[in-house]
Amino acid sequence: MVKICCIGAGYVGGPTMAVIALKCPTIEVVVVDIAVSRINAWNSDQLPIYEPGLDGVVKECRGRNLFFSTDVEKHVSEADIVFVSVNTPTKTRGLGAGKAADLTYWESAARMIADVSKSDKIVVEKSTVPVKTAEAIEKILTHNSKGIKFQILSNPEFLAEGTAIQDLFNPDRVLIGGRETPEGQKAINKLKSVYAHWVPENRILTTNLWSAELSKLAANAFLAQRISSVNAISALCEATGADVAQVAYSVGTDSRIGPKFLNASVGFGGSCFQKDILNLVYICECNGLPEVAEYWKQVIKINDYQKNRFVNRVVASMFNTVSNKKIAILGFAFKKDTGDTRETPAIDVCKGLLGDKALLSIYDPQVSEDQIQRDLTLSKFEWDHPTHLQPMSPTTVKQVSVVWDAYEATKEAHAVCILTEWDEFKNLDYQRIYNNMQKPAFIFDGRNVVDGDKLRAIGFIVFSIGKPLDQWLKDMPAVA
Repeated sequence: MVKICCIGAGYVGGPTMAVIALKCPTIEVVVVDIAVSRINAWNSDQLPIYEPGLDGVVKECRGRNLFFSTDVEKHVSEADIVFVSVNTPTKTRGLGAGKAADLTYWESAARMIADVSKSDKIVVEKSTVPVKTAEAIEKILTHNSKGIKFQILSNPEFLAEGTAIQDLFNPDRVLIGGRETPEGQKAINKLKSVYAHWVPENRILTTNLWSAELSKLAANAFLAQRISSVNAISALCEATGADVAQVAYSVGTDSRIGPKFLNASVGFGGSCFQKDILNLVYICECNGLPEVAEYWKQVIKINDYQKNRFVNRVVASMFNTVSNKKIAILGFAFKKDTGDTRETPAIDVCKGLLGDKALLSIYDPQVSEDQIQRDLTLSKFEWDHPTHLQPMSPTTVKQVSVVWDAYEATKEAHAVCILTEWDEFKNLDYQRIYNNMQKPAFIFDGRNVVDGDKLRAIGFIVFSIGKPLDQWLKDMPAVA
């Protein structure tokens, strides 16, 4: 029986290994992590991450050919293929701080693999890593190998949170990069044979190591670029009276462009987009390509601009102050159908409003109060370091209350900000919400999920990203 071990039981490692176990019943799959609480959660009825469809997959395979363990060294030692899915956070200090990936955890994993291995292994990069990481890992393994042979493969993930299980069941492509040597090709084919249990062969792409590593960064940069592009147009739409939804639809009908990732919003979030672009910027700078680096930096600058613009619009519309005003925040996760808050635009929007002394009442169906308070107190990039390296008890932000009901959040509020496109926000009783709010009652729709005309008919003053402005908003322009 082929044995697979995955180091790292997070958003990538857990779901990916669960689907491999489901689709490959003759392969033993063990997910290992040093975080006892996380492994305990994977072995319980309450999984540590929320992802539609994941629960059923795990419960079908767990205890059969899918296992979760804290005995890292034992399972790494026994495995034929070792996936490494550890954090690659952005460095917060030292060379490349604020841009470069911190490979501390990757290097530590590589040294441990070399130390405990008693047989030849294929080591697979599953984390998003900078180009040439495989070469560095290869050097560590080779110089500590004690005669054992290692082949390094790059197998980046292309999962979208909220649809990760479907993405794994039916991927656009599986990308495997390896050395262009007989041993490298043999390793590629061995991993290819795992995915071939359910993925059509024409969707399993093979490249050299560097192409695979760069493809992941490039794919996320291109997707983020599309969002920043439409968000830049949204600002122009508001200024001119155009409707960004109509513009985006028209642009998206061009077969050369296509309709995906053209929804204007308060900004992109998630664990990958900003981190991967910063990584790309750093690599460009290190390779003497400042113009290319500057081009990709602009994608992030527009994203930050969009969040700041939203906060400015809220404050300007409400008589230029939100001090001691209750503002309801509907949605804190970076997108619907996930509890993930990494780099969510809600953090910067909330911090901007708190900076003007607003009182926030936050509701999200999947995000806990502890997570929200932690996100609002951690410094930038700290979120991506292991929990045990983060402050144990982050300071509670007294101006913030977290509630478990949208109607409670909006009760007596001066304004509502919709920051995540949860389906339930489309179907709320907005007449009831209006009746229980302070007047004038404002709705700032950062995801364009509600019908502005219907809300105006109720009595709300409505701001929707990239839509023609209410007269009220024209009379109180936001100063960027």
